[in-house]
Amino acid sequence: MKVATRVERLVAERIEESVAVHRALLASDTLLAQVAEVAAVMGETLRRNGTVFFFGNGGSAADAQHLAAELAGKYLLDRPGMAGVALTTNTSCLTAIGNDFGYDLVFARQLEALGSAGDVAIGISTSGNSANILRAFGTARTMRITTAGFTGATGGKMRPLADYCLCIPSEQTARIQEAHILLGHVLCEIVEDEMFGGRGAS
Repeated sequence: MKVATRVERLVAERIEESVAVHRALLASDTLLAQVAEVAAVMGETLRRNGTVFFFGNGGSAADAQHLAAELAGKYLLDRPGMAGVALTTNTSCLTAIGNDFGYDLVFARQLEALGSAGDVAIGISTSGNSANILRAFGTARTMRITTAGFTGATGGKMRPLADYCLCIPSEQTARIQEAHILLGHVLCEIVEDEMFGGRGAS
């Protein structure tokens, strides 16, 4: 019988940790209901030709771009593009705003320029305390843009500012990020299916 190496044990442990977080998601009726509600709001916005904005820092910026691409391109179905926009991709805009107004405003300023009442703003932060996301949520509230936060167990400072706060039951950044992309994919699938289901999958 083969004895697992240290690295193999590490791989197994991390997978087990991730599975445990996903099982905790399944056990949270509140979180499952919130995901369904956020999907409904996103679908309503997109049907009215509104926009869903995504933003975050670091790995969460990558998730923002990933999810925006799932809407603008496709997730599972061949269908018209939907208005998913990542506020993390325009380097000239990010550096100009950061230089002239401060990094805390890199998302709020773009939301002010591009957003409209009835849009959706999805901020992704494992801690829930990223200052630039908190400022963007403040701007969104003033503009009557619905906000959804993807964050960790406590929700951080984001929790009272977001209309919906999807709190992953973990304090480990990697496990939280894995769950964020899972829920993001689920949101995209629900929206795509409800808007275009039956038109044929690729």
